[in-house]
Amino acid sequence: MQPPETATTSETFRDRVTVQMGTDGVAQVRLSRPDKMNAIDAAMFAGIVAAGERLHDMHGLRAVVLHGEGRAFCAGLDMASFGRMSEGGVVAEGLVDLLPRTHGLANQAQQVAWLWRALPVPVIAAVHGVAYGGGLQIALGADVRLLAEDARMSVMELQWGLVPDMAGIPLMRELLRADVARELVFSARVVGAAEACSIGLGTRVCANPLADALAMARGIAARNPDAVRAAKRLLNQSHDGDSAALLAAESVEQQLLIGSPNQREAVLAGMEKRAGRFTDPT
Repeated sequence: MQPPETATTSETFRDRVTVQMGTDGVAQVRLSRPDKMNAIDAAMFAGIVAAGERLHDMHGLRAVVLHGEGRAFCAGLDMASFGRMSEGGVVAEGLVDLLPRTHGLANQAQQVAWLWRALPVPVIAAVHGVAYGGGLQIALGADVRLLAEDARMSVMELQWGLVPDMAGIPLMRELLRADVARELVFSARVVGAAEACSIGLGTRVCANPLADALAMARGIAARNPDAVRAAKRLLNQSHDGDSAALLAAESVEQQLLIGSPNQREAVLAGMEKRAGRFTDPT
């Protein structure tokens, strides 16, 4: 039996991002600036990164659902930041110099999207309303994107004389055909949910993407967490790794799983037709 959905703990980061952790191992991450359609300002940049750092080492974490509060997922960079750019000012605190790698491979702006890919567990984005520019890039960092029928997406940076720079290029490289990515970047046009899914920006259209995302996350959370994390590591390597490296990585991960306590429990649970009783990865 799944634990009650109301059994959660909650933390808020920079008054912009709320993380609710359920006893089922599913964390809901909510972008919480609804009056501005969750547009990204300095506090939102810092709040998302802080939430990601908290999630990365969270005990008992099995899956993450990412969504936006109010009318939209995320409208992209807020208009005040564009105004400062037009005046030659800074975009946001900590983002004056984009060249230093402040978070491993990434700078802070890239980290707000890339951190979802770097989390050790699956991340499912539930997208409604708009996901424009930086908001789209945040959604692209998730492993799966479930779109509401009203969802609209755009690689909008060229409209403002910019290029995608929040990890959008490496993330789109994996998801889109090269000519499709180029057309979206060059045109900055808006695509609806059905087209977004047909070209690879979305996974599928749902009547209720948040409910479906939570159901998917709870299904993942009920599986062997060692195997889930191993699968994400392999899938993260699948685009850039050569065949020899990927074949070796498959063997290493499988060797570690076979006969391990959680793998034996998965077999027993399947044979006995019951929910698995797994221990958290160390």
